[in-house]
Amino acid sequence: MSREVNTRNVDHGCNDLFPNRWSPRAMSGEALSDDEINALFEAARCAPSCINSQPWRFLYAKKNTPNWDMFFGFLMDLNKLWCVNAGVLIVMAAKKSFGDQTSPTFAFDTGAAWENLALQANLMGLVSHGMAGFDYAAAKTELNLTDDYQVLAMAALGRPGRTEDLPDAFREREKPGDRIPIKEFAFEGKFEM
Repeated sequence: MSREVNTRNVDHGCNDLFPNRWSPRAMSGEALSDDEINALFEAARCAPSCINSQPWRFLYAKKNTPNWDMFFGFLMDLNKLWCVNAGVLIVMAAKKSFGDQTSPTFAFDTGAAWENLALQANLMGLVSHGMAGFDYAAAKTELNLTDDYQVLAMAALGRPGRTEDLPDAFREREKPGDRIPIKEFAFEGKFEM
């Protein structure tokens, strides 16, 4: 099923790739192939990082595999209502240092890798939805992440589904979110409130 492209309005020219990317929740429940999953991770792998440290770690579970229940169990109940139809769940973590030096950009770099993955998913006609609503401590413990790593986010990936199949609470929200104007986040010179 291909999803209808819902796009954001932009005030200044940029490639359609950017306003066309958003975070739907409606997924079909169909599996993703290993080739599709690896294409997503290949895009993430191409992200820039401080001194090429590549701190991101993507731990994942495919639907109907032995790890699925563990990953699904990390989610808060509200997210379980729609993630039940995801094809893949990902926990994103990052190594907090390179060598014996703390990395000030580990989260920034991992965010760049996530964005690459999300844009690649959009180009492939897939759904990607990042989220904060899960048990970070359980994910860290159950996935054997040491204190050198910080859990940052989770994501659900899948094939597009039908909005009408979502629980009522999510149907109205199944559209691209508004964006603040550029003048509210970009400042030439000093920050202005």
